[in-house]
This record gives sequence, C-alpha cells and structure tokens, in this order.
Amino acid sequence: MHIISRPELIKFWNKHSDAEVPLKLWFKNVKQAKWKGINDLKRDYPTADYIGDNRVVFDIKGNRYRIIVLVFFTGQKMFIRFIGTHADYDKIDAKKA
Repeated sequence: MHIISRPELIKFWNKHSDAEVPLKLWFKNVKQAKWKGINDLKRDYPTADYIGDNRVVFDIKGNRYRIIVLVFFTGQKMFIRFIGTHADYDKIDAKKA
C-alpha cells in the first residue's frame, strides 16, 4: 500500500512523542500490506472502522490517537486525511475528513 503523506505522521509525532513508535509501526505494516478489500484490512486491523466513501479510521496507541485515511484498494493507495488525538477526532465530522 502506498501511503500519502508520511510527513503528516512525522509532524504529528514531533508534537506527540509517545505516538512515534506506534505510528512508525502502523506505517511499516500498512506499507507492506497488499489488501484487496476491507475484509483483508480488518483481518490485520480488527479495530479499524470503515465509515463509508473509502474512509477508514485506525486507532493508534490504544485509541489515544486516530488516523482517518482514504483508501483505494485497486490502486493500492492510502491518503492520510486526518491524524489527531481522540479528543480532536470527536470535534470533526470523520465522514468529511
């Protein structure tokens, strides 16, 4: 899976240093993934939520942080649309992120 954009992750973990290791692990795992659809993704990330319109929410560091991505399985591309604390996530409309 090609993930766009890693610099957003780096910027986030520079602010939240406890997120660095979990985000690096998430990035490594997702980059190596060859998911054909949401069922494949859910097999590897059972707590991930598909929220419609190709959007998936991942819980990071025990749900302390959340990432919303736009995923295209056929093109093997994933676009990071949002990364933030759980409190930040609660303030947005995840389906429009």
